[in-house]
Amino acid sequence: MERRKRYAVCGVSNRGLNMFIGPLLRTFQEHAELVGLLDVDPRRFEVCARLYPEAASIPVFLGEEAFDRMVAETRPDGIIVAGMDSTHATYILKALAKDLDVISEKPMTSTAADAKRVLEAEKKSKGRVTVTFNVRYTAEARRIKELVLEGRIGRVTSVDLNWSIDTHHGASYFMRWNRMRANSGGLSIHKSTHHLDLVSWLVGQAPLEVFAHGALNYYGDQGPENPKTGDGRRCASCEVKQDCAYHRRWNGRVAGGSVKDDHLGTVKPDYTGYHTDQCIFDSRIDIEDTYTASIRFDGGTLFSYSVNFSSPYEGLRLILHGTKGRIEWTHYHAASRTPFPVAEESTLDLMPLFGSGRERIHVVQGLGSHGGSDPLLQEDLFLGPDPKRAYPIQSNALAGAQAVALGEGIWRSARERRLVTMEELLGC
Repeated sequence: MERRKRYAVCGVSNRGLNMFIGPLLRTFQEHAELVGLLDVDPRRFEVCARLYPEAASIPVFLGEEAFDRMVAETRPDGIIVAGMDSTHATYILKALAKDLDVISEKPMTSTAADAKRVLEAEKKSKGRVTVTFNVRYTAEARRIKELVLEGRIGRVTSVDLNWSIDTHHGASYFMRWNRMRANSGGLSIHKSTHHLDLVSWLVGQAPLEVFAHGALNYYGDQGPENPKTGDGRRCASCEVKQDCAYHRRWNGRVAGGSVKDDHLGTVKPDYTGYHTDQCIFDSRIDIEDTYTASIRFDGGTLFSYSVNFSSPYEGLRLILHGTKGRIEWTHYHAASRTPFPVAEESTLDLMPLFGSGRERIHVVQGLGSHGGSDPLLQEDLFLGPDPKRAYPIQSNALAGAQAVALGEGIWRSARERRLVTMEELLGC
């Protein structure tokens, strides 16, 4: 019997718990073994043991400085990085220096400079980095990739992607650590790397340059719905929350609210020194909530991108234009949040450039989180890439670095009002 691959997790976050720790303990235990947990907050180990009692026997290590000791004592084959974005580079570089493989939650790093350091370190290491871009694994994205590879729309000339994040999901980023650029790199990195990587993968090209605009339109102390000037408020104790349009839309008037939270999870403990209900109108928020960008790829494809983090609904519209036709994917995502103005719907259409008719492409949605993408991604991570798949889908360090650099290029272009190249950010 083949030896189980041993993993240690750095960052016992909500994502780390649900995406990696739980599946390692309960789904892939015959193929992989969880041997260590590292975090800066001991409270997170308590939450992990409560969610997964079988994790109580897993050795835990407190603080970044415990990394070397964890590796020496647990002897992992790979490190899973799932903490705050700004910590990713530290653990990836430490792991590569020890010739260990790395699975990193997106974004791979929070800055292009750190992404470049990872690429350089990987060249000297026996370890390899995989970045978990789960949007690639959605049923629609996989079918679009197949249609492009089959040549159904010819050479892809341009791509339009508009992504809308609703007032619940969007506001959640401004309640948490993500709202500080030092922690997340901003949402053009933390969130948009999903979107930017998806398009780059679909067209099989690398980004060259970007010109963008961005702004903080909804959140921060100048947000038009801010009920009262002042910092340090939390939803749990806020005296003006019934005057907050965002709070009232998604919560009842009794404690606990009325909406499932997809990104904060069902367990909401007060971690040490950190709360997940910070006021979205705090003056210390230093990232943007709105972006538009014009991007050029090395294969000639042009890419128009926009994202808004305070929309009435959650969804996307992706259009690929080609020399032979057009692919259009429209998705309205209701999840389990209410109230909601549109029904859950996902359509994929193929239209020839010449001739008549529109072909509705039907795809089978998988079971599991994020539209069934997470289970497929986990299978590739812990069982190896699916040998029956006709095209590569796993993301490597280069793709992770390009997405980070493009995300940074977006906010830098918006701030500096100039064209930003990937050459200046990554050197490649």
